[in-house]
Amino acid sequence: MVEQEDLEMKPHQEETIIVNLGVGEEKKKVKVGTSKATHIRDELVALLRDYQDIFAWSYQDMPGLSPDIVQHRLPLNPEDSPVKKKLRRMKPEMSLKIKEEVKKQFDVGFLAVVRYLE
Repeated sequence: MVEQEDLEMKPHQEETIIVNLGVGEEKKKVKVGTSKATHIRDELVALLRDYQDIFAWSYQDMPGLSPDIVQHRLPLNPEDSPVKKKLRRMKPEMSLKIKEEVKKQFDVGFLAVVRYLE
């Protein structure tokens, strides 16, 4: 029998800096790792600036995204009824951010309300 070591797997974490690729008041922020040499990091930022038009910076930048590509569904057993769980409390600031993000996704059609029979 082979013994396995009990190693804890942790995500790779690298120090990053936030770079705004936008012009003026326009915010297009990306995180760039700091482990590379400064000249390489500068070249990467220049490349990202040159090709920033190919990134989707908001939900409005992705019109007509087909649900055939990606669609999340909750697989529910038809014999079981959904259970309403206890409300989780969170910081008001976080709750507001989540509501804003969900509203943005509803506005562009990324989210839809599903009505169950019960």
